[in-house]
Amino acid sequence: MRGFPQIRLRRLRRTETLRRMFDIPLPGPEKFIWPVFIVDGNNRREPISSMPGQYRFSIDRLLKELPGVVSAGIGGILIFGVAGKGKKDNLGTMAFNEKGTVQKAIRSIKSEFPDLIVYTDVCLCAYTNHGHCGPLDRNGEVDNDKTNQILSRTAVSHAAAGADCVAPSAMMDGQVLSIRNALDKAGFQQTLIMSYSSKFASAMYGPFRDAENSAPGKGDRKGYQASYGNSKLALMESQLDEQEGADILMVKPSLFYLDILAELRKRTNLPVAAYNVSGEYSMLIAAAERGWGDLKQMVRESTIALSRAGADIIISYWANRYKEIFRT
Repeated sequence: MRGFPQIRLRRLRRTETLRRMFDIPLPGPEKFIWPVFIVDGNNRREPISSMPGQYRFSIDRLLKELPGVVSAGIGGILIFGVAGKGKKDNLGTMAFNEKGTVQKAIRSIKSEFPDLIVYTDVCLCAYTNHGHCGPLDRNGEVDNDKTNQILSRTAVSHAAAGADCVAPSAMMDGQVLSIRNALDKAGFQQTLIMSYSSKFASAMYGPFRDAENSAPGKGDRKGYQASYGNSKLALMESQLDEQEGADILMVKPSLFYLDILAELRKRTNLPVAAYNVSGEYSMLIAAAERGWGDLKQMVRESTIALSRAGADIIISYWANRYKEIFRT
């Protein structure tokens, strides 16, 4: 290979127009999914202190927020329910109540915005009184198979309300197969499954748990979420979910796991989603507020990193600010 002075790589990046021609583009809005938090009641738009720019919405207020998101071309939203007082129990039964907040939200959103893709988180941690992702057995551990039964009922209830895609996040063994079988049996063969397939027991979920009031009351989730020190098992989780019938695989978190994202992209032909999680969102805001970096430039750079590593879909709290961040 020839070198300098014949090869001068600066020629390829000398001007902005040259860089635009040869660089990979920022992902378009259609590649983004906006995670939203839904609460009971009316006229509620509650700021989440640990996630500036994000809110807990009652259904009526979310419907007022969505026209701007839809007009920006954002591909879809991912709904998380926030259970109110007195609506949590050991099993998380409100998760599959047909009159639950998420189920009502799906119906309202699809009525107003039929072309917006609605994804729903399928987990129980926001609905259990102990904060774990499924019912506990006599030893205080999450009962894997009983959890799968409840997750399946929840997924069917979301599909019946009109969800386009259900997204199981509990990290139970066999959860995708259980949900796929339940959806097919109920007549929802066309409902997609986006599995949180390589989901790590991460320290980056703090703001999310604040938003959803879903932190475990005792212990942690390291017994069922993947260990960040074992990439082989984390990748195997995604491979097994693909075999069980997942339509979309996911890596969560994203910025600290670009190696996992890139390796998963090599191993599958399915679409791969990257969840740009709450801690990753909030740390960039915190850095910018302290004058340690330009927020827009940090967001754009980090987003390109996700695309470069192989993400087809980006689940991101920046989605509702797409015009501000990416279209300038």
